[in-house]
This record gives sequence, C-alpha cells and structure tokens, in this order.
Amino acid sequence: MIRKKVLCSSLILFALLLSKLYSTPHNNTSGDDKIVAAKLVETPAHGGDEEKKEKKNSFESYLSSLTFAEDSLPMDRPLVESKLRKFFSRFSFKKTGSYDMHKKAETYLPTIAKILKSHGIPEDFKYIPLVESGLSKAVVSSKGAGGYWQFMPATARLYGLRVNGAVDDRKDLIKSTHAAARYLKYLYAQFGNWTLVAAAYNVGDGSLKGSIRRQKKDDYFALKLNNETGSYVYKLVSMKEIIEHPQKHGYSRYADKETETLDKEPNML
Repeated sequence: MIRKKVLCSSLILFALLLSKLYSTPHNNTSGDDKIVAAKLVETPAHGGDEEKKEKKNSFESYLSSLTFAEDSLPMDRPLVESKLRKFFSRFSFKKTGSYDMHKKAETYLPTIAKILKSHGIPEDFKYIPLVESGLSKAVVSSKGAGGYWQFMPATARLYGLRVNGAVDDRKDLIKSTHAAARYLKYLYAQFGNWTLVAAAYNVGDGSLKGSIRRQKKDDYFALKLNNETGSYVYKLVSMKEIIEHPQKHGYSRYADKETETLDKEPNML
C-alpha cells in the first residue's frame, strides 16, 4: 500500500515537472545571436539625412565638372555657385514649361557649331544666339540690335553684313554666324581669354577694357560689372547644360534614354 502511494506521488511530481518545463519560454539565445537579431530589426534613424547628403555631393561633383570654352569655373567661390543655381532654376523645365529651346537647338546649333569651328571659335559660343535672341531672327532690342546674334547695325556692317531698308543680313543664320565668328576672333585678339571674349560680346570691348583698367583685374569672375554682363557667362554655361544634359533639369522628353537609365537624376535643384 505504501509502495503504491510512493509510486503515485512520484508520477504526480514527474508530471508537474514536465508541465513546468514545457510552459517556460526558452531563453537559450547566445549573446551573438541577440546582437544579430537586434540588427535585423534595427531601423536607421537618419536615412533621409544620408540621402540628402549623397544628393548634395552628387550635385557638387556635377558643378565642379562644369566648363566654359574648356576652362574650369572657379567653384570654390560661393557667388559662382549661387549664380549658376539661379540660372539653372530659371532655365529649368519647371520654370519654362516648354521644349521650345531644345527644338530650336536641335534645328540650328549643329549648323552654328560647324561655322564656328571653321573659324577656330570654341563650340560653347554657339549658345550665344540662344541666350541673345532665343534663336529667333525677328527679335529686335530697344537699342536696335537685331537678328540671331543681336548685332547692332554698325557692328553688323563692320563685319560684312548688309543692313538697310531692303536687306538685313542679321536675319540670315549663315551670314550672321560667319560675321559673329569674325567678331569673336577680333575680341580674342584683344583679350586673349575666351571668358572675357564672351563678356565683351555683351558689353563691348571698350567698356570691358575700361572695367579691367579701373579695377586692375582681368578675371571675369572677380570683376564688378553691370548686372547683365556680370550674369552673361553664367547664362551661357547654364544654357549649355540645359541643352546638353536635359535630364538633369527636368526636360525628360529630350533626355538621352541610356543616360537617363544609368543616372536617375531628373531634377538636381
């Protein structure tokens, strides 16, 4: 009888031990396993900041690659970057909402570039008529400058164009581009620097020489010039980038499909 009681008690005790064993959670995870588990559920606290930083670095790298007439721009000067950003924004698809610039560039720039090359003028000068007249022969300024390259009548005649009541060669793309190339060569002989040549095209060689003499500087980016001339090279560089890298400035229809696939940066500003 005593044996039966002892055996029964032993069975009950064993059953209780088994019940406790299976109802208690297992916590046998090693220290290393805990670290791995934590890493799997860890959420980056500043993912957005890293993305912004990467985008900023990408844009700064893009800016540092910019050139005009094969000369680098002094991107270490804050004002230079500020002005470029201003005109990138002004010429972007977001602001213009039109593909007209690209359509005209596609039509006229190859011809202009070919003529400039025949005269030894850097290709970047092909953007002057896009900035000056929007590549429209009908544009006439308040001062009387007209045609694709916005020649004043006297300057046009000086470089071989007919401007009278019957004929206006400033409206002839081929003739006016040859005249512009001859004028640009003359300006380069005066200044020996293509960036200053661009500035002189806008303001006139006499006025630019006066600014250089008074300020004792021959660096376009350091000279204090009138607002239009002080912005002129920035406009040319920005126009060049808008046309050559449309995908970076919102012009998706004219973006190079292969580049667009490799470089997903439709709007850098």
